[in-house]
Amino acid sequence: MTLAEQRERGFALQRAGRLSEAERIFADVLRRDPGDAEVLYRQGLIACQTSRYDRAVDLIGRAIALRASAAAHVGLAGALLSLGRGAEALDSYDAALALQPDSVPALTGSAAALRQLGRHAEALGRASAAVTLEGSAYAHCQEGAVLLDLGRASEALASFERAIALEPQCVEAHNYRGMALQQLQRSAEALASIERALSLRPESAELHNNRGNLLRHLQRFAEALASYERAIALQPDFAAPYNNLGLVLQALQKHREAASSYQRALALQPDFAEAHNNLGTVQCELGQPAEALASCRRALQLQPGMPGVHGNLGNALRDLQRPEEALAQYDLALAEAPQEADNHCHRGNALFDLKRLADALASYDRAIGLNPRHAQALFNKSLCLLLAGEFAPGLPLYEWRKQLNPAALPALPGATWRGEAQISGKTLFVYADQALGDTLQFCRYAQLAERRGARVVLAAQSQLCELLRSLSPTIRIVAPGEETGAFDYHCALMSLPLAFGTTLADLPAAVPYLSADPRRVARWRERIGTEGFRIGIAWQGSRNRIDVGRSVPLEMFARLAAIPGVRLISLQKGDRPGQLQPGSPDLPLEALGDDFDLGPQAFLDSAAVMSHLDLVITGDTALAHLAGALGRPTWVALKHVPDWRWLLDRTDSPWYPSMRLFRQSRRGDWEGVFAALHRELTRVVAAARPGPPR
Repeated sequence: MTLAEQRERGFALQRAGRLSEAERIFADVLRRDPGDAEVLYRQGLIACQTSRYDRAVDLIGRAIALRASAAAHVGLAGALLSLGRGAEALDSYDAALALQPDSVPALTGSAAALRQLGRHAEALGRASAAVTLEGSAYAHCQEGAVLLDLGRASEALASFERAIALEPQCVEAHNYRGMALQQLQRSAEALASIERALSLRPESAELHNNRGNLLRHLQRFAEALASYERAIALQPDFAAPYNNLGLVLQALQKHREAASSYQRALALQPDFAEAHNNLGTVQCELGQPAEALASCRRALQLQPGMPGVHGNLGNALRDLQRPEEALAQYDLALAEAPQEADNHCHRGNALFDLKRLADALASYDRAIGLNPRHAQALFNKSLCLLLAGEFAPGLPLYEWRKQLNPAALPALPGATWRGEAQISGKTLFVYADQALGDTLQFCRYAQLAERRGARVVLAAQSQLCELLRSLSPTIRIVAPGEETGAFDYHCALMSLPLAFGTTLADLPAAVPYLSADPRRVARWRERIGTEGFRIGIAWQGSRNRIDVGRSVPLEMFARLAAIPGVRLISLQKGDRPGQLQPGSPDLPLEALGDDFDLGPQAFLDSAAVMSHLDLVITGDTALAHLAGALGRPTWVALKHVPDWRWLLDRTDSPWYPSMRLFRQSRRGDWEGVFAALHRELTRVVAAARPGPPR
């Protein structure tokens, strides 16, 4: 076969789509004639068609060096564009246009390059020129893509529909049409359009990823997960579906799995700004604010104008107890998007941390003005009002907490009790809906319901059930999932203060309302003994995001241990008591043994031990609420802006008559708190010490 015949055979195979056969023939031709520019170009096109873009750049570049043509420059530019080298691609398209000014492929391709470079106005000019010269489906598609980038979704939709009218099987047009419909909030039609594209190209990872995005916006999370997983199976090195999979996992509160998915995206594409930002948001949720700060800063470095990143930086700084810096970031977020309700809500949070409650309320109100159903702003406003003791407006807004994680609420039959209906002779089912300390504090409301004549069934955390049975012999305590029997009404435990119309003047403050198991009390009497002034201490609450700033450094208790006659007894679970780290002052701390509060039931031993203590000193932990519920003398060390139940600027708690509160005068000032505790404890211990015989 002559060289000319061989070339023609290769061209025919390429036209027929038999690329590997054509490539073999072209390779043989080039061995015989290395300077064949046309065959080099054709070989480069096959490399492009098989996603070997670096090879395509090499081959077509060599062809252009031998003989430049508009078609070759367009082919080279396409490979460069696929490699994300937009500026070089644009240069090559411009070279094609210099040789052939009316080249429609060069005009449409250069529009794509300009889009990649963010030069959308110029891109629209090139795409529109291509449409004018040749109204092909591809040209209309490119014009629509630029219009979509510019936020002109209705015009973009018209372009995509013209493309489909010209070429009904145009996958790109159906795909882009779905994106335009999504921007126009026509989600069902958008999904149908993407699925039409998928029917034409079922093995496209990009289309499965796009379908997942639509399903995610529709909150059809299981289907979205399946779409992303299919995209990953088809193209394991495709970073975008890993990032999007993380967003679904995060929405499902699966934060660790979401973090892993974002990290996988970043392993594949280290400069993926959106994935860095998303990783930062989930690191905040996982209680890793320093890591979150680094992730968000990297996102901002990669994409300085990235929407939302300043707000996420602010969230990380808040969790690092740097509210002044957080406020500055929220102000930057507001400068970028003043009509974004989330930004006003976040700014309110920083102002709340700075104890500027009036300013915080104003920010929450601005968020609510922009979005009257902004659940987080409404809930945060409630916390602000409740902290100030304004229960009448605060408790109704506190109900918005249920909208923050509606999937966590039980699906219950019958009517919700809101306080209006008569419950005498009725069965009221009450379920704990927050943390252990909340249940210990608010379980007293089950007694109030019983006094109104209700038969009360209280579903509480399984580890509290035995302790809560001391509430009343006639209140039935059940664990989650346990048979409740029929009931007439139901109510979340934390909604009972609203149902009972609670105000600061009439809080149910009778204590004790819980009691310790007498057998455990007797068992611990011998182990605790009667020597010294016995103080039970706890310094660490739950290890999650809500604990930020409220745990007390253990070394703060050293000065209390130095008071003559004081015995410090650890009530802490999960931390090994004893001496502090080398170099710190000694802290003699009595441990209660490995069997203390061992088993599935929490706080039974703690309650018994507290009956033998002269005092409990704790941070804002569940043990504070247990001690208060038992009516034991309790001192609580509080951060500068505490949880709402501790109110503001008072040394007593209207919830617990046996309790005293010691507050930070400024953020992070545990030294001042423990100096006050030391002064008062010195006085109390001295008063309790027997005087000399008379």
